[in-house]
Amino acid sequence: MASASLMKTNVYVDGFNLFYGCVKDAPFRWLNLAQLCQVLLPADCIHRIRYFTAPVQPRPGHPQQRVHQHIYLRALCTIPNLSIHHGQFRSRVVRLPLAQPPAGSPRTVEVVRTEEKGSDVNLATALLVDGFTHDFDAAVVVSNDSDLLEPIKVVRQRLGYPVGILNPHPRGQRSRALFQAATFVRQVSRRALQASQFPHTLTDAHGTITKPQGW
Repeated sequence: MASASLMKTNVYVDGFNLFYGCVKDAPFRWLNLAQLCQVLLPADCIHRIRYFTAPVQPRPGHPQQRVHQHIYLRALCTIPNLSIHHGQFRSRVVRLPLAQPPAGSPRTVEVVRTEEKGSDVNLATALLVDGFTHDFDAAVVVSNDSDLLEPIKVVRQRLGYPVGILNPHPRGQRSRALFQAATFVRQVSRRALQASQFPHTLTDAHGTITKPQGW
């Protein structure tokens, strides 16, 4: 239970926004989200952590992506108050214009566009449902996605709950409208990421979980 001095807080993590914002090109992929919450929200009692993602589709040159993601999701599942919510990936062929087509060559080219679908909607839905059912005293969203503006405004203005943002992107890439709607904004810093790593090995009911090489 939360003590009288601590806010019962739910944290909603946009997994891909977090990954591409501050983890992809840094040595911090083995990220313990519970520890990150403790570092960045020391005055809160973390009631739930909801993590929104989708099964990745391995790209050429990275055949182990899905295996590595599965290992990481196993590690996350060792956090007692964390739940994982799955969207999906969709791939389709689209024709796009070339920025500088060579003379005499076609001006467009077909590319495979892979899009992650559902995570932002799933996050928004969970945030609203938890707000309407009074599941928290405060909510924190880990994302820089301006599509989350309206559900954040509803939870703040209609339901009266504070909603904070943990920004995983560089300060210069802040969504101004999103952050103006939030109760507070804090930066996911390199120092916080470094202090919030899982140990190299963990165990669960299925055995040992080992940090992927290169993470």
